[in-house]
Amino acid sequence: MLLHRYKRMPVNTPAVLNTFIIHVSLPALTLLYLHDLKLSGNVGLMAAMAWLLFALSAGFFWLVGRWLNLPRRTVGALMLTGGLGNTSYVGLPMVEAYYGHQGLVSGIVVDQLGSFLVLSTLGITVAGLYSSGRPGVAEMAKRIVLFPPFIALVLALLLIPVDYPEWLTVILKRMGDTLAPLALLAVGFQLHLGHLRGNGRNLAIGLAFKLVLAPLVLFLLYVPLLGAHGQAIQVTLFEAAMPPMITAAILATEHDLDPHLATLMVAVGLVISFVSLTGWWWVMQGV
Repeated sequence: MLLHRYKRMPVNTPAVLNTFIIHVSLPALTLLYLHDLKLSGNVGLMAAMAWLLFALSAGFFWLVGRWLNLPRRTVGALMLTGGLGNTSYVGLPMVEAYYGHQGLVSGIVVDQLGSFLVLSTLGITVAGLYSSGRPGVAEMAKRIVLFPPFIALVLALLLIPVDYPEWLTVILKRMGDTLAPLALLAVGFQLHLGHLRGNGRNLAIGLAFKLVLAPLVLFLLYVPLLGAHGQAIQVTLFEAAMPPMITAAILATEHDLDPHLATLMVAVGLVISFVSLTGWWWVMQGV
């Protein structure tokens, strides 16, 4: 915010950073971490959480959009930021803090087989449908297949049987480590407290859904209805309560889907989540 305020960087800085993140940082992380992913336990329920969350978000914000007569771009931004949680750069440190190092395996499964796959498929589809282009099925399929993180995802799965040389692991880690600082810089550069004016209602609805309503629905589905329990399920539901994904806001911005609201969803949601996550951790102690 200070760099933008004092004009220390060009106005198009977020666009350049977002392009670097999508073409370099995110693919590098995918190639690094998905390659070593080990599957065990309640994998189906863990991976399904992100898909269910996105489906809930799409349905909920479609209805809200019709009810409040919201612009298509606003509905698209809310679907993306309300339906994709920050299960990696906020989620994994939070999981380790609340559930210890042993909880990280479950967190990575939720992130890689859930959130990341949803982002690379349904996320890019919704972004395309709600942007001005309204592309056809063939065009949407092309966008998904050519989406750099999706290409990296396919490569990472194909390369699971192959051992990476040490130099490649080091390079991928160095490139992947750029994601968090650059993504936060891009969000902060676009964040203006003045944008709260006129976005308060939509922001409140979006964060109420992402931080309270959606985790509650998934909790009721997984615990009372399906009878799921254990630390893996606790971590899965804890990840469901994470604030909006930074990359979802970047995707919304790239497609010109109400960038101001998308940025506020990430920034304000991150701050509120420090309180809301503690509440969810307490609720799930008996699961």
